[in-house]
Formats: sequence, C-alpha cells, structure tokens
Amino acid sequence: MTISSMRGANAMQVLEQSVVVFSQNYLPLCRINIKRAIVLLLTDKAQPLGFTTEGGWRVHSPSLVIDVPKHIRLTVTSNERMWKVPPVNRREVLRRDHHTCQYCGGGKHLTLDHVMPRSRGGSHTWDNLVTACEKCNSRKGDVWRQAASRLRTLFEAGMQLRTKPKAPIHPAISFAEQFWIDMQGSLE
Repeated sequence: MTISSMRGANAMQVLEQSVVVFSQNYLPLCRINIKRAIVLLLTDKAQPLGFTTEGGWRVHSPSLVIDVPKHIRLTVTSNERMWKVPPVNRREVLRRDHHTCQYCGGGKHLTLDHVMPRSRGGSHTWDNLVTACEKCNSRKGDVWRQAASRLRTLFEAGMQLRTKPKAPIHPAISFAEQFWIDMQGSLE
C-alpha cells in the first residue's frame, strides 16, 4: 500500500494524520488515525464530508485507490453507553483540574479545597471543590485562624480562582466545543 497526499506530504507524515469523525447528526465526536478512517470508509460505516476546501489524502493499494478526507460522518448508529457525571472524589477533581493548583497553577503537593468552607455552609460538590497546592490551601485557610475555627472564603483571603469549578461534561461534547472553536479560529 502506498500513500500520497493531495498536499505533497510523504507516506509517514500521512500515517500520522488524523480524521475528525462526526455522528449521523453531524456532532463532531473525536479524532481517529487515518488507518481507522480507511476501514470505516471501506466497510461503509462512514462517508466522506467536504467541510473544507483543503483536500485529504490519496491511498494506493495493489487493487484500490481511495481518497481519505479530513472529515467523515458515521452512517451507523453506535449503541454508546450512557455517560454519567463521575462521582465527586479526589481522583476525579484532580483529573478535571489537570493536576494543577487552581490558585497558582503549581503541580506539587496537591490537595482538595472547598471554595466556600464546609464550616461556613459550603457543600462537597463539583461547583465548590478545586485542586489546590498545600501552600495555597493553607494561605486560604490561614492556619493561624483555624485555631479560632474560622476558615476564610476566597474574598476574605484575597485570592482568585484560575477557572470556575464545574462538573465534567461528556467527552464528545468537550471535543465538539473545542472543534468548533478551532474551526472558527481558522476562518478568521
């Protein structure tokens, strides 16, 4: 099998490319490698989409020549498992926050912090939990004031969050949001 690109790249560069997969109702789902895209196209589980004026890649085998576009649409429905919001726990909060402190951006000695302290009526929910390094967590909690059993809020500590905490969203929705942001950026 030989591969040639409509844009002049060599075979190894083409094999490193990815194709965006859309659902039957045109929701961008994910990126797959070009080999997987070829299989989906040859088995009629996907069809090419022509969103952009840029070409794709031409793949040659001894008996077949196939043009692989940059975007394909699934023609079959997938019986995808129901996705549930993960439970609120240390592992999932760290994953959501990309293992970085939400106050300073550091990545060492991470703990969890309740934005509104539980002693002040804060809840143990996605909207109130963030990853914090030990230094920022004690600065916000002010270890000396804890003796007086009075934990501080963000405002009282004079601190700001880098991102607003929220529950994780379905990976396909997250991919779709980023895809359309990137597409809009490439049009400008």
